[in-house]
Amino acid sequence: MKRTDKKKTIQDFATHKKDTGSPQVQIALLTVNLKHLTKHIETHPKDEAAKRGLLGMVANRRKLLNYLREHNKDAYDKIVTKIGLRK
Repeated sequence: MKRTDKKKTIQDFATHKKDTGSPQVQIALLTVNLKHLTKHIETHPKDEAAKRGLLGMVANRRKLLNYLREHNKDAYDKIVTKIGLRK
């Protein structure tokens, strides 16, 4: 992920000006990283280390989404629709 992509993602999902660690930002950053890693795995299907990293990132994002759903339902609904995780 490029530095400019990361900064833009943080700005888009931040809850306040200096927010870099809220669940919303972390979920958005993980989603962007997952998209890049998915493209890598499509071109390198035998890269088992990348697959394991992908599964770990998916699990981490799932934990953050569960936390957000339990503690702030409105923010959960907003980020799920903004990222497009559910259909």
